[in-house]
Amino acid sequence: MNYNFLKIEQRDTICICTISAPKSLNALNSAILNEMEQFIDHIDTQSTRALIITGDGEKSFVAGADISEMATLNATQGEAFGQRGSRVFRKIETLSIPVIAAVNGYALGGGCELAMACDIRICSANARFGQPEVGLGIIPGFSGTVRLARLVGMGIAKQLIYTGKPIKADEALRIGLVNAVYEQPQLIDEAVQLAQAIVANAPIALAYAKECINAEYDLPADDAIAYENRLFGQCFSTDDQKSRMAAFLKK
Repeated sequence: MNYNFLKIEQRDTICICTISAPKSLNALNSAILNEMEQFIDHIDTQSTRALIITGDGEKSFVAGADISEMATLNATQGEAFGQRGSRVFRKIETLSIPVIAAVNGYALGGGCELAMACDIRICSANARFGQPEVGLGIIPGFSGTVRLARLVGMGIAKQLIYTGKPIKADEALRIGLVNAVYEQPQLIDEAVQLAQAIVANAPIALAYAKECINAEYDLPADDAIAYENRLFGQCFSTDDQKSRMAAFLKK
């Protein structure tokens, strides 16, 4: 499938999806969101075991949602635009394979929200994260108020959203918004190495683990634990479990 705003590279079982709209610093508009949704809907999770999402260039991951498009929206259209972005990001969040955000620069507004929809975030030293929407008279609209509080705690999330001020990579690392910071030339290689370490493990177990961790946010604690117990049991019906435990015992 051909895309106007996405560059897709396959490295064995690892796929790298690069958002490419350099003139707008990869800002998300309806066309880009539509392409992202098509890509996620059609990704082959049998041949692709991990996905890396990054931005084109050395300056920006995703600079935000496209303000030139949002400026003309009314309330109904604004809600629909938010629903579209949230739907795409939710599909990324619930994709059965692990998704790594390799944040190579500005991750503001929708860019920060996209990174938060991924399972793991690593970034370059020049990365900047923020939710500056209140300065534009709006609020985060692609589920940012939900995910940011869950990732860094309510107090820090409120400070970042209320002030609208961006933070640097080292601060993002300190508050737990990212897992690691690298120099930009090494970022993609580090993301690929991380993905390789992940895909070396059993695919069904990885999918179940992701499903259980996500369920913690969607279900009450007792229901989430029961959900985990059920999927834990189902692992014992897989060939992966039998072969890998047998190999471990043989060692």
